Formats: sequence, structure tokens, C-alpha cells
Amino acid sequence: MIDAGLRCGFKAGVSASILCIGSGLAFAQAIQIDKKASQREAFAARELDRYVYLRTGTLLTIQSQSSRGGFVIVRKGSKLLDELKLTEKQRREIASLRSENYLLSNIGGDRFMIAGGDETGVLYGVYRYAEKLGIRFYLHGDVIPDRRIPLSIPTLHELGRPLFALRGINPFHDFPEGPDWWNRDDYLAVIGQLPKLRMNFFGLHTYPEGGAGPEPEVWIGRQSDISPDGKVNLSYPSTWASTPRQGGWGYDAEPTSRFSCGASQYFAEDEYGPSVMKGMMPMPKSEAESNKLFNAAGSMLRDAFAEANSLGVKTCVGTETPLTIPKLVQDRLRAEGKDPGNPAVVQSIYSGIFQRLNRMSPVDYYWLWTPEDWTWNGNTPEQLKKTTNDFESALGALKSLGNPIKLATCGWVLGPQNDRSALDRVLPKNVAVSAINQSVGNSPVEPGFGKVLGRSKWAIPWMENDPALTALQLWAGRMLYDAADAKRLGCDGLFGIHWRTKILAPNVSALASAAWDQSWKPIGFDKAASDLTLVHKPESGAIGGETAQFTNPVSGTDEQAVYQTVRYNMDGYDIKVPNGTYTVTLKFNEPYYSQPGKRVFGVQVQGRAVVDRLDIFERIGQNHAIDFTTTGVVVKNGVLQVRFTKVIEFPCIAGIVVSGSNFTRKINCGGSKIGDYVGEKETGSKTDPQNRTAPTAWFFEDFARANFGNNLAKDAGSIFVKVDGTNLPKPASWITGPGDIVSNPIPWATVGASYSFVDALARLRSRVVGSGNLERFDYWLNTFKYMREMGRLGCLRGQLDAIVASLDQTADGQAKSQAAEKGLAVRLEMARAWERMLGYFEATVSTPGELGTLSNLEQHVKLRAHFLDIHDDALVKALGHDLPAGIKPSDNYQGLPRIVVPTVRTAVARNEAAVLQVILASSSAHRDGFMMWRPIGAEKYVRAPLRHVGRSVYQVSLPAIPPSSIGIEYYIECVFDVNGKAVTLRSPATGPNFGQTVIAN
Repeated sequence: MIDAGLRCGFKAGVSASILCIGSGLAFAQAIQIDKKASQREAFAARELDRYVYLRTGTLLTIQSQSSRGGFVIVRKGSKLLDELKLTEKQRREIASLRSENYLLSNIGGDRFMIAGGDETGVLYGVYRYAEKLGIRFYLHGDVIPDRRIPLSIPTLHELGRPLFALRGINPFHDFPEGPDWWNRDDYLAVIGQLPKLRMNFFGLHTYPEGGAGPEPEVWIGRQSDISPDGKVNLSYPSTWASTPRQGGWGYDAEPTSRFSCGASQYFAEDEYGPSVMKGMMPMPKSEAESNKLFNAAGSMLRDAFAEANSLGVKTCVGTETPLTIPKLVQDRLRAEGKDPGNPAVVQSIYSGIFQRLNRMSPVDYYWLWTPEDWTWNGNTPEQLKKTTNDFESALGALKSLGNPIKLATCGWVLGPQNDRSALDRVLPKNVAVSAINQSVGNSPVEPGFGKVLGRSKWAIPWMENDPALTALQLWAGRMLYDAADAKRLGCDGLFGIHWRTKILAPNVSALASAAWDQSWKPIGFDKAASDLTLVHKPESGAIGGETAQFTNPVSGTDEQAVYQTVRYNMDGYDIKVPNGTYTVTLKFNEPYYSQPGKRVFGVQVQGRAVVDRLDIFERIGQNHAIDFTTTGVVVKNGVLQVRFTKVIEFPCIAGIVVSGSNFTRKINCGGSKIGDYVGEKETGSKTDPQNRTAPTAWFFEDFARANFGNNLAKDAGSIFVKVDGTNLPKPASWITGPGDIVSNPIPWATVGASYSFVDALARLRSRVVGSGNLERFDYWLNTFKYMREMGRLGCLRGQLDAIVASLDQTADGQAKSQAAEKGLAVRLEMARAWERMLGYFEATVSTPGELGTLSNLEQHVKLRAHFLDIHDDALVKALGHDLPAGIKPSDNYQGLPRIVVPTVRTAVARNEAAVLQVILASSSAHRDGFMMWRPIGAEKYVRAPLRHVGRSVYQVSLPAIPPSSIGIEYYIECVFDVNGKAVTLRSPATGPNFGQTVIAN
């Protein structure tokens, strides 16, 4: 909520980049806090001091005695309030403040007050004031404007109240892009950013044994196997992603030294993964190692959760339900004569889980994730009963321990099929219910939330999805929409699921802001039923679902290209036609599954069932066309309706043909125009859930101003607006795993036009002013270029697919040889395009998430999916000789020199000597790198050398923060040799004028 008294040109929903100057009076350089200020309030004062210094160059004095001017930090109920000259309105407003509320207000002509309903509200008020100074916060770190401003008295009055009680993130384990590759400092860094975003929740999901698990964030076992300090004495092998791990979700094991295009420089050694697994990758080989991993992971999470607690952030971990007890634990239970399926035994195991958490890494919540296949396959009454019995076991275990943790539900759906709100009737009202959006975020917030009353409800939109995990995903408008939808449905929790951080900056910012302010919503939105009131609704097109393209030949048809694209997981199609009688042909192909029982669905045309329980593979096999035709279809209202019934997994369809006496409409479902078939874009999209969005012009203008400078705000912002959401090309999707590059049969000459936004942004580069602005601009420009090169690669692969397919159909030897030579030329260009793509991406690597994407591109896309070399054997056979050496991408680093600090913490313990990892990536030699540091506000920097770890990876220890300083300021510097010239680089680029700061917490 933003108070109507807000002045200086600010308006609700829009954050100004520079705080306006009020009276112009000299601002006393002091921050007054209560003599009995809590640790969090004292930390808030240091944060205020830090951000005022970064924006103005002035370091303030923190004191408990009164001063004639300056800042006052105070919480509701403090005796300090009695000393302040407050108006009656201000006293009423402070009295009205609740937990986490804040008030920013002038008090007299020369003082400015940041008041909070509690100590967390004080901290939020400080961070909100920093935003008014033009600073922006994201999960990967802070963005500080390049140009400093004078320190003056602001004219500002803002009352802040959250729209949701819990606001936060659900970083997901299972891929190297996410927390699988986080170390202790990464957890601390991300959690430290949450209160800056005014978020207060951090939750983790744990995969069970089988598939990607078991993962070591939650230990499953008996209470007797836990020591008093929470360490475990008996356990089982567990794992997170690492480069030597084979399998998982589609990654082949590969030493980092084999990564192409110099990507190996970003890793110190061949085996890379989380530090707690060092020496135990890909999985512990003994019980002693298994115990060691669980204890190391528990210690890491203990530090992370303690940090969260100190900042007012609630924490949550959990497992899937019914509980999967690891085989080794089951064997031990049976050896004791106990049945692992007995509810009493399951309850005892839950007691062990909860007791170990209490002793090792205490959390606020434990969520039980309902079965994932409730989304794909539905559920039986027996399966629902097993889940509710499991909840009873968990609740019984908590009760026996004195209920030290609150229980919640979560899952890929809110509840069982046909009644998503059913758990509301069987669970105690103190159990929160939650769910991630279905269809990897392409479906809206679960409408079943609206039927759940009298308990906490947490909506979890996807800030990105795993099918497109190697690509940019801009969903700011969707985040705003989903936040509004969650509020409309009565949810009191709003979290974002994600893996990466920096590339999601707009999505993170949009979701965080919408948890506090939704003044941009259209009038009447909250009263709407469940229709997508923010979305344009054409009269004709698909209703929901996603599209996918495949390259395998399809037999049984002379329209192969139509069957190689599909729309799946849709509810139906509404096709605009003249009134009349029609023949309707539905065209299907099973492009993905290679066994029956994996995809079963029904179809109705104009309300009449025409296909019942269709299993395409069972009927015709994989990659084979099958059509169903129905006649005498009568249309009286101008719209022909096709509807799908989901039985098992997702319905999919390749094409629809509607023909009448004077009308024919052919639709290439999931694809573009081919022959006389219109593409999906030509049909429009009726209430397509993927297209849900909210107004974003105000948001991206602010984003561009903060990141690139005021003079680019409108022009750069408008480019982001145009490609946000479904307007951004999708060159990656799930084929063999997360983020496969999609083979595209459409020529690049046609597809390239959809990437015009890349050159549009590039044309603005000459207008960027300031080294920090330029560094951030280049990150996004190279991200866009990387996306374009990925799209080009997809078209090249589509071209090669077609050439290789033609080889088997060409009998003439000379023609076949010519086709093979043409294929070889395309294949060579694919290798060069891969080098360009990696070069652009290497220019963006800044965080553990981007290191994970390097792993994905190399171990999954290139190695497991064989994106580049899938046709090499066919080319060799057709050519009659080996392929040239240039068929492989270069091993050489492709980009310009860079200094990368993947993990940036902004707060450490005063006596902690934190260690920075520094990567000096370059295609040429470099001289000694070093760190320059100084106490914040000091004049001179002190030099500290970097320690070599391996390849291009170095380390340096930050000095302990001096007792007399709030923190230290530092930057990394290195001289690179580029074409015979010495080039000096610094990180951050704004050093030494102002560097990265870290304060005492």
C-alpha cells in the first residue's frame, strides 16, 4: 500500500530513480537510533549508512544521542518516539503500523524518519528509502547508479504495508543452474538480498530416491541415528548435480576440461559441483562418505537458515508425499522387524526427520509435496488416501515433538484431480496449502485457491521454467498478473520458483514489487471470476497449452512437416467459421513417447465425443501419422469448438482441417504456415494462459533507467516491453531434458526477423554513459545476441535435418554426393555458430547459475542430445570419408577478457574473513590480478594479491571488518594483454571511484 500523501512526482506502482530534493537545507550527517536498538535495527542503520554513502559519497555517523538533523531510525513502541517532533497524523500512522509495515516521513525541516511496525519493518523502510535514491535490488546483487547525487533532505511521505504475509522464493534443486551448485556463500548472498526485496520466505524442495534424488538437504532416518548436535550416524548415498554425474535429467558426465570455446577456464578442475560434495562426486561411495555429505549439507543450511532468521526471513524444506523411505533405511527397519509401510513406522521416520532438523538446521516450515504425477496422470482414491495418511503421520510426529515446525502442503497441483481443494477438508486449518502453477507456469494461479477458506494459501508462479532453461525468459508482465491473481484468490503467500538469478532480474523485481503494490491493476480485476481480464481475447485459436517441434521423420503421410509440430496440454480450440455443416479431420502423431500408456486423452467436437481414450502409440506407434475424421458437424454461432479431455499426461495434436461447401481451414497446430496450412500465430489465441500479462511500460522504463542510465530509460525500456512474455522467441525447449535447442525447419531468412530487437538494443549502446551502466548494458546485449545465435543454430539444424532425410530418398549417386556436401557445409557452419553462441554467453557468465548453463550446453545439449553431431555418421557414410577437423567447435576462449566474481555477499560477520572466488577469463595472457580494499569512507586502498587455484580461477580473502568501520569497499583489478596492448579491467567496473561494499551484520 502506498500512501496518498506521496509527493515529489512519485506515483503508486512507479519507483523514481532519483529522490527529489526538498528544502535544500544542509543535511546533518547523522543517523540516530534507539539506545536499546535490536541487532536488526543496528544492522538497518549500517545499511542506511552504506547506501547513502554509495549514492552521495558521504559517510554518516550512527549514534543514539539526538542531533539537530539527519535520519532517525525507530520502531513502534520505542521510547525514542517521545523525543521526536511528530504531528498527530504521524503518531496515528506509527500506532497503526503492524509487523513489517514501515513509514517514511519528514519530521521537521531538517530530519527524516524511517519508522517500522517492528524491527523488520525498520529494515524494509531503509531498503525502500534506498530505492528512492535510485538503487535497485535483485537476487544476484545490488544495482547502484553510476552518478552520485548531493546529500539533501528528501520530501517524502510513504506508508508501506505488504499485500501478502509471506513473500519469497523457491529456488529449485535438480539442475546445475540452481542451488545444486550453491555453496555456503551463495546461500548467504541470496538470502541477504531477500529483505532488500522486502521478501521474507525461502523454501527448498527435496527430490526422493530415484530420478534426480535422493538429495541431501533433508535426511530421512530414525531418531536413534542422530547425535545431539544433529549430525547423523547412519545414512544413505545422496547427490546434487556435478559434472561427473551421469544421467539426472539428461546430462552426460564430462570433465570440464573438455568444454568447448574456453568454457573450461571458468572451472578450476575437471570435477565441479557443490563444495560439500568435494571428493565425493558424483555420489558417496561408502556409509562414512554418505554421513559426511549429509552433515556438511546440514552445516551449510544451518548457517544459511540462521542468517535468514537474523533478517526476518522464514525458512522451509520438505519432501514428497507419501514419504519415500530410502532402500537402505527400509532394510534397517525390516532387520528390526518393522514394516516401512506401517503408518506408525512412517511417523517414527518423520520424527527422525524433524528432530534432526531441529538440532542441525532449524526451519520454520516443512512442506509435503503431493505426487508430481497427479499433474500428468491424475490419481485414484487409493492414492489420495495414501497421501492423507502420510500427512497424518507427519502431523503425529510433530505433535510428539511439541510442534516445533509448522506443516504445509505444496506440489505441482493444489490437490487431487477433479477437486483441487479437497485437502482443505481433511487437514487442520493451521496447515498452509500451496502449489506451483501448472504447465511449468503457462497456466494461471490455481483457481482452486478460491475455494479454500480459513487457512494460509501460498501461490507459487514460475519466474522461469525448465524447458527453456538455457534461454532468456522475460516474464515480468506474467509475474505482475499472477501476483494480482493470487491476491484476488485470497492467497496470503506469494513465492517465485526458479533456478537462475541474474538473468531473471526483471522477473524477480516484478514479483517482489507486486507483493506490495498493485495499483496498476485494471478497475474491477479483483471482482472478476476466473477469466484472464488483462489478456486480449481473439475470437479464434488455441485455448492454452504449449508448442513443440520435432525432427524425426514421420511415416504414413506426405505432409510430414505438419506432423512434426504439435500443440500439447491445451484445453481446446475455438475456430471461427461461417455457420454451416462441416467435415472435421484431427491429425495426430506421437513424437515423444516410445511405449503405450504414457499419453491418453479424448476429444469432443461441438460437444460430441469423436475420440475416446486415445493412446496414439498404442494405436499406431511413434512418429506415425494418424487421422480421425468426423462428418456432419453443425455450427450455428460462428465458432467450431474442439475440446480435449486429459486422462493420462498431456493431449497433443498436430493439425486440424475444417472443410465445408464454401469454406476450408487448415491449421498447423504448434507450427507456422506450411503450404495451405495456417500457423498458430495466424489463428490467434483465445484466452491463452501463456499470454496473460499486465501493463509493463512503467516497470521496464524504471528497470532500464536503473540499469542503463536515465537517457536510455524510455528507448531501452520499450524494447524490453515489446519482447516480454510470449513475444520473445523460444529457441529452446524440453526434448531430451531442460533447455534443448529446438531444430527449426523454417529458414533463418524468415526467423531472423523475430530477433530484430537485438539490433534495436545494440543501436543504443553508443548512448550509454558510465562504466557501471555500460557493464550492465553489455550483459543484456550479449544475452540477446546469445539468444539470436541459439535461434540461428536451430534453423541450421533444421536445414541439416532436411538434407540428411533427403539422402535416404535420393538414389542418384551424384545428387546424393552433392546433397552430402551441402550438408557438410551446413554442419561446419553449425560449429562456427556454436562458437559465436558460446562467445556471447561467456560474456554474460557472472553467477553460479550461468556456470550451470555452461554445464547444460556442454553436457546436455551438445553431449547427451547430440545437437551438433547427431547426423555426423550419416554424413560420413554419404561422403565416403571422415569429416574435417573444423567440424568440432574450437577449444579456444571466444570472448573478450573478463573479471568475474560469481558470488557477491554484501554482509559478513565482523570477525569473518570471507573468501572471494575470482575468474580471470581471457584468450590471451594476463598479469597479476589483485584486490584493492579500504574501510568504507577511507581515502586510500590497500592492495591484496590473488591466490591461484586452477586454470583461470583465483581466490582472495576479504579482511575482517575493522571495529571502527561499518564495512569495507573493494574491487578486483587485472591487466590483460589484448592484441599486444595492455588493457586494465576492474570488477565492479565503477572501481576505484566506488567499489563493491560489504558491511558487518
